[in-house]
Amino acid sequence: MINFQYSCASDVTEAIGLLAAHSGAKLIAGGTNLIDLMKESVEKPTRLIDISRLPLRQIEETGDGGLHIGALVPNSDLAYHPLIEERYPLLASAILAGASAQLRNMASVGGNLMQRTRCAYFYDTATPCNKRTPGSGCSAVDGLNRNHAILGTSAFCIATNPSDMSVALAALDAVVHIAGPSGERTMGMREFHRLPGDTPHVDTNLERSEIITAIELPPRGFAGNYSYLKIRDRVSYAFAIVSVAAALEFDGHAIRKARLALGGVAHKPWCSVEAEAALQGQPATTDHFARAADLLLQGARTYAHNGFKVELARRAVMRTLTQAANASPQSQAHKKIA
Repeated sequence: MINFQYSCASDVTEAIGLLAAHSGAKLIAGGTNLIDLMKESVEKPTRLIDISRLPLRQIEETGDGGLHIGALVPNSDLAYHPLIEERYPLLASAILAGASAQLRNMASVGGNLMQRTRCAYFYDTATPCNKRTPGSGCSAVDGLNRNHAILGTSAFCIATNPSDMSVALAALDAVVHIAGPSGERTMGMREFHRLPGDTPHVDTNLERSEIITAIELPPRGFAGNYSYLKIRDRVSYAFAIVSVAAALEFDGHAIRKARLALGGVAHKPWCSVEAEAALQGQPATTDHFARAADLLLQGARTYAHNGFKVELARRAVMRTLTQAANASPQSQAHKKIA
């Protein structure tokens, strides 16, 4: 049994103060990931700080036409919000591709960004894992690594980020609002998560006593031409082997803007400015989509069991871009790939 103390924060300032005062503390909102990790003795917090009552549940329009989303908005509320469905359907689609309805009802926006890898060795406390116990080794490198990363890996960790929402937010150039002892700051979604390097136990660029207060979406939502494709072992309640968020904006027959992000292949949502730039000004053709896919996947490194992911990801990128260009996004209700 894990013994811990419990505190319920009444405002953001109190939550930050409690985090700063207790080095072994963890924040809890919906608890859909943290409770599982505590059950498996992967996480052993000395104190839980309940932030579920903080006033961070609003979705509001910003002055420039974007959206400000409180960190405690439930995933289900966000996916079905009229402004999200209308302006940012890529985000709604990604959310509905993840987890189950019951989990989406409980999981918060901020918690989704902070969820930890589903690597089996991370969950198995009998095996070495640098993410769980720094310096102990990575069992996945020479182990069963079919579901593991092919991009941005290191000798210390080849785990993947499990979030579908984060992939869509990276494609949409969302901004994370953060509060901490030194005040408030913002960080681009593409910079929020870290590659493993030699410190894979550090998942994000948050400081220890900082918390997410909101996500901000820019005015451009790519509502006309988008798709989120998730390839998984079964059609429901499974994490991505490969996922792709694609968003396009056209000027006549030429692509004016392109946004791409990959999930299931790296320690963070994987993006490439070069791949996006290669599409700009070009017609929506198979050759140009193939070129973008190759740029997105350049530098991929495979292991004993996951070499198939490179070609799978390449084809998934091309299929998702085709869906986006044709304004025929992947359905999350009927998961047969169009």
